[in-house]
Amino acid sequence: MLLADIGNTHFHIYDGQKVLHLSYHDAIDTYRNRPLQYISVNRHIEKQIGCIEGWENVSSLMVLLGEYETMGVDRKALCLSHDNGIFVDAGSAITVDVMERGIYKGGYIVPGIRAMLESYARISPALKIELDATIDLTQLPLTTKEQISYGIIASIKTLIEKHKKNKPLYLTGGDGRLLSGFFSDAIYDEALVFKGMQHALQTSGIK
Repeated sequence: MLLADIGNTHFHIYDGQKVLHLSYHDAIDTYRNRPLQYISVNRHIEKQIGCIEGWENVSSLMVLLGEYETMGVDRKALCLSHDNGIFVDAGSAITVDVMERGIYKGGYIVPGIRAMLESYARISPALKIELDATIDLTQLPLTTKEQISYGIIASIKTLIEKHKKNKPLYLTGGDGRLLSGFFSDAIYDEALVFKGMQHALQTSGIK
């Protein structure tokens, strides 16, 4: 059974081995004749896919102890992947969530790396740079590019470490692999959301 996480701009599809990132059109065209279970943060997508035979919306099965009313279904699925840990989804926004013994303890949301870079560029053309992904956080930088990169990465890292304590650290999302390199014990897993979906489906008796 294929699993899909439908975001605001793309389909993310998991076949049990790898994650594919597709446009709406390509995903529907490629997989419309195959059984698929999905979660979605896009309220309008049902108009396009609700009538596709064999496609099932399982968003309502993503139930998290301690969740809040407007919590995104993708974040709930991510937190269901493990009972304990701090979970970072580094995409267009960076979400950080904490789980303890299967109970959601809270989290926070900050702009994603790309959004932060764009905010600098809006302040001044002189601050429009590409991120230095190899920035050394052990010493103060001396160039604009390094200083902006330092400010972005160090602030994200410091905030995560404030809440990490001795918990396992799991990262996913487009910038998850990049951020994982700034932690000594981070676990990067592109399929975390889907592992959470699998857990919820198994718990509910659906396979």
